[in-house]
Amino acid sequence: MIELLVTLSIAAIMLTIAIPSFRDFLLNNRITSQTNDFVLALASAKSEAVKRGVRVTVCSRATPPTTPESCAGSTTWDTGWLVFVDNDGGGTVNGLDEVLQVREPLEGNNTLRAAARQRVTFQNTGFSLGFTDTFRLCDTRGTANGRRITVSNQGRVTSATGTTACP
Repeated sequence: MIELLVTLSIAAIMLTIAIPSFRDFLLNNRITSQTNDFVLALASAKSEAVKRGVRVTVCSRATPPTTPESCAGSTTWDTGWLVFVDNDGGGTVNGLDEVLQVREPLEGNNTLRAAARQRVTFQNTGFSLGFTDTFRLCDTRGTANGRRITVSNQGRVTSATGTTACP
């Protein structure tokens, strides 16, 4: 009986230590994956713009019940995003445009907010002139674990950890 109690005590201590670490591991993995998804969407939009010689736009996605392939016209990007060939240069998806990628809403109640832009458009040169912005990706842990994703006029996308104010 004493051996069983000692074993259970050791197991309880180990679980007390392991569970918070496992939770942080899952949260870190989720926010890193979402950061990578967004950076990849921006990079693929830039690449497609250069490859096809046309404008390619990334915009925040409208939430259902609206058409799933429409832009929200908002600086709130947690609803997902669209990458599309912007043939008419209007910045919204219409009959002339080809949707290349649709991203579902972010998991885990994470937030992705733009400082000012509702969309980022890459020219056929790969530049995103006039569409520079800083995006903040945050989870429930706040600023220390948030991500900052920046798009420059040259179309360069960078990300950093813990350097942004979370909403």
